[in-house]
Amino acid sequence: MIVYNKIISKFLNNYSMEPQTFIEERLNNLNSSEHTFEQENATNLEAEILRLLLFKKFRKYSASEELINHCKKAISIQVSDNKPINITFLHGAYKLWRLEESPCVDWAEFFSLLYYTDWVKGICKIYKPGVWFDFFVDDLIVPKLDNIPMNDVEKYIESYNQLINFIKFYQPKNLKMTITPVGSKFKSAEEFEDILKQKLNELNRKSNNQLPKLTDSQRAMIELNVKLNQTQKKDPTWQEKIWQLHNAYLEIKKSLGYHFRPEKILAFTQPLPSGSTISVGTTKSSIMKFWIGAGVLKPRDTSYQEVIFSPSQLKSADFQWLDMKIKGLNGENFEKIRILK
Repeated sequence: MIVYNKIISKFLNNYSMEPQTFIEERLNNLNSSEHTFEQENATNLEAEILRLLLFKKFRKYSASEELINHCKKAISIQVSDNKPINITFLHGAYKLWRLEESPCVDWAEFFSLLYYTDWVKGICKIYKPGVWFDFFVDDLIVPKLDNIPMNDVEKYIESYNQLINFIKFYQPKNLKMTITPVGSKFKSAEEFEDILKQKLNELNRKSNNQLPKLTDSQRAMIELNVKLNQTQKKDPTWQEKIWQLHNAYLEIKKSLGYHFRPEKILAFTQPLPSGSTISVGTTKSSIMKFWIGAGVLKPRDTSYQEVIFSPSQLKSADFQWLDMKIKGLNGENFEKIRILK
């Protein structure tokens, strides 16, 4: 351990800021400016909220005219009702099984929460009701799609809630972050399974039991996420069957009427086929999904850059582990951090 710490100290001597100091300063700067709730009129307020939402500093991809118009309408609805701007972020409730950090959250989720706070804190400063940032997460479907135990999904959500509660202390008081599992919209897991079977049968009938044709990127995504079981190894069409199940699930999720609503603004890391999301990536320099990647600090000038690496990037990267201890930030994954050389 002594030799290890000497190596780390020598490596970090080129940088004026310690990683732990950098993290602590990032947290303390999440709510550094005073609130100014004065606006000339509602029209100007709504226009400024829209500008902040679509600010190119955070938006990684262009927004269509249809998406912009939806955002305008959603903002107008909430401002008229004096309610928080509702941003709903879509993602899976799991940590990729290929990562040693699995099944709990790590620095990738931490960095993303800081980044999303930076994105919306400008709205919190000018609009008293603030922002409700809701993570609408896929839970019950994960074991069926990826062969991940439900216990691991539950551990992920629990650790995610703990992280949100920790960061809440540093955020603007009128910013609320929540996790809403898709499964919470069903009476039981059994009800979900019954509906999923029905929807899958409907899709199979409509397609005359023809499985969907997959692109290379779709196959790559499936192979990355699925922990292949013995039955699938013997089935040459296992990927197509996973995608068909995924399609059935998406129809069920949409039919819930929870996230596709006039007053809700959807967000995601990258553009979705529907074109319905503001695509903001996961950090200032990353678009890698935080639930299938790990957080890394990249030295930059006299400070650091927060990045999220995929399993393949981690495998090829040259980095050192550094012990960390942030008061109140619990969990084994936060006891150390990767520092790129």
